[in-house]
Amino acid sequence: MSIHARTQRLTVPQLVAMKGRQKIVSLTAYSSSIAKLIDPIVDFILVGDSTAMVGYGRASTLSMQLEEIIGHTRAVVDSTRLSCVIADMPFGSYQESNEQAFRNCAQVLARTGCDAVKLEANKALAGTVEFLVARGIPVMAHVGLMPQFVNIMGGFKAQGLSPETAAAITLDAQANLEAGAFSLLLEGVAEGVARQITQDSKMPTIGIGASPACDGQVLVTEDLLGLGGEHTPRFVKQYADVGAVIRDACERFADEVRHGQFPEARHCYGI
Repeated sequence: MSIHARTQRLTVPQLVAMKGRQKIVSLTAYSSSIAKLIDPIVDFILVGDSTAMVGYGRASTLSMQLEEIIGHTRAVVDSTRLSCVIADMPFGSYQESNEQAFRNCAQVLARTGCDAVKLEANKALAGTVEFLVARGIPVMAHVGLMPQFVNIMGGFKAQGLSPETAAAITLDAQANLEAGAFSLLLEGVAEGVARQITQDSKMPTIGIGASPACDGQVLVTEDLLGLGGEHTPRFVKQYADVGAVIRDACERFADEVRHGQFPEARHCYGI
């Protein structure tokens, strides 16, 4: 297991400087308990709008609210001291106008203390990215499979499998890099497309279900722990079955209670 020797929180410029030097490690978190555990291990924590599905059991990420992202991000920032923290901007919080995007992104940074925001941004939204960066807001641009575009894409499907969609993703990536995005998150992108974008980009690329040639990788923590349930993507490697551990512990507790055994009471009250 790789544990960093950092003593201070990783900054966005330091994250950018890792390209070509070492692979970037990222996991998601939306609670204090998970954030504390992964803080010494990862380079950045993503407070993803996947919280809507993983944390709340919703069908998609579209219902995630700005106040919910702010609350979860604040919990993660307050519970960590080493990892760069990036907040996912929810659907509808930045697409209407540049002014709306700045207002909401500035609120997220000011109220949570996070280091940057992530936007699902195709070529049409590159102007918003440029507007934000020019006003001091670091932006990670998410291209490829964009869950906030699920209704247009027709589901959670791999992207870039045809020459036309591969070209479109490449243009989205180029437009966002030219707009000033400090990193690209490539989700569900065909291996060759993600590899080429990574080679051509001066900024780090972070893959999720994309090429291992990306400069880093991110996964939803619950997915790799076996807690993702029916929403776990097929590409995820499960590193542990924490769900089985939790179920076993809860069953043992329930069994003891039903048989009148209360060891915690004996411990607390000296019985």
